[in-house]
Amino acid sequence: MGRDVIIACDFSSRDSLKSFLQNFKNRKPFLKVGMELFYKEGPDMVKELKDGGYNIFLDLKLHDIPNTVYHAMKNIALLGADITNVHAAGGIEMMKQAKYGLTEGARGGAVPKLISITQLTSISEEVLHQELLIGSTLADTVKAYAQNTKIAELDGCVCSPFEAPIIASLGLLSVTPGIRLQGDSKDDQKRVTTPAMAKELMSTYIVVGRSITGAQDPLGAYERCVSEFIG
Repeated sequence: MGRDVIIACDFSSRDSLKSFLQNFKNRKPFLKVGMELFYKEGPDMVKELKDGGYNIFLDLKLHDIPNTVYHAMKNIALLGADITNVHAAGGIEMMKQAKYGLTEGARGGAVPKLISITQLTSISEEVLHQELLIGSTLADTVKAYAQNTKIAELDGCVCSPFEAPIIASLGLLSVTPGIRLQGDSKDDQKRVTTPAMAKELMSTYIVVGRSITGAQDPLGAYERCVSEFIG
C-alpha cells in the first residue's frame, strides 16, 4: 500500500454507509471503520466490505492490559482489515502483544498493519499539561510514543500531520486524521491541515471525514482530496 486517502465512515448504521458508498459507483475508496459503526453492526460488516473490494482501516483504538489486547487482536486478524490500531499509552509490552496476536490470528495469511495512536488530534498542549498532567511538550510526547512504537516493531503511528515528520524520521508510516479541505469547519479537531499541507508534511495516509461525508458532492470532494494529496 502506498500513499492514500482514507474516508472516515463515521455513520450510525450499515444502511447509512451503503447509501453513502453509492456516490462512488465503481470506485473503491479506502475506508475507516470506527467505534460507532463497528459497535452497531459488528465484525460481519467488516468482512462484507472486504468481500466488496474495499481496503479497511479498523479504528478501534485498543488500550488494555497486554494479555487482553493479545487475545482481542487474534480475533481482529480474522476480519481481514488492512490496518488496525492500539493506543501507544498502553506501553511497549502491550503493543508487542498486540502484534503477536495479529500475527498468530492471521494464521499464515496477510497480517494487518498495526499502528499506534500517539496523541489524539483533539488533544491540545493545554489539555496535555493541565488535564493529562504530562509535563513534556506535545511534540516530545508524540516522539517518545513513536519511539516506543518502533521498539515494539509496529508499522507506524496515528498522529497529527504536524507530527508526521517526526514519524517519518523514525522510518514509520503515518496515518493522519485532522484533515479538512480549505474553508471547511475544524469541528472538534484542534490540529488540522489541508490534504496539500499533509503531503508536504510527509503523511503516508490521510483520514478525511466530514469534508467528504458531509459534502454535497462526496465523490467530487474525495477526488479533490486525492488530487491534492497524491496528485
